[in-house]
Amino acid sequence: MGMKTACFFICLLVWELSLLAGPLTQSHSQGSFSDAEIEATIKAKLAKSKIGKDGFQVHVKDRVATWSGSTTVMQHKGAATRMAKAAGAIHVLNNIKVSEQAGLPIKGNLPGQPRHVQVKPGATDQHSDDDP
Repeated sequence: MGMKTACFFICLLVWELSLLAGPLTQSHSQGSFSDAEIEATIKAKLAKSKIGKDGFQVHVKDRVATWSGSTTVMQHKGAATRMAKAAGAIHVLNNIKVSEQAGLPIKGNLPGQPRHVQVKPGATDQHSDDDP
């Protein structure tokens, strides 16, 4: 392999690596976002999310997201924490209250949800020998 060919491949490799890295803004290259950027990202995600209907409030200061509000769905509290961390918060104070009704079985079955079956202790299949 000639010197020109080797130089060409090295230049090509450097060019490909720069494409993979992509353009970086100053805040991305430092790995941090401003409080306003984090809060705006969280609020945008919240508006598109199922948990947005719960009316949670979020405030970001010193890259710490603080949630407030209430929900009847236990999993929504955890989703809020994950959402804030994904938006760049370094810590999350989750003050969302979960009502006492959360996690109780829903009366009736909703489409797409598994049915809850109660089995009484000691219940066995009662088959007679005459059954086919």
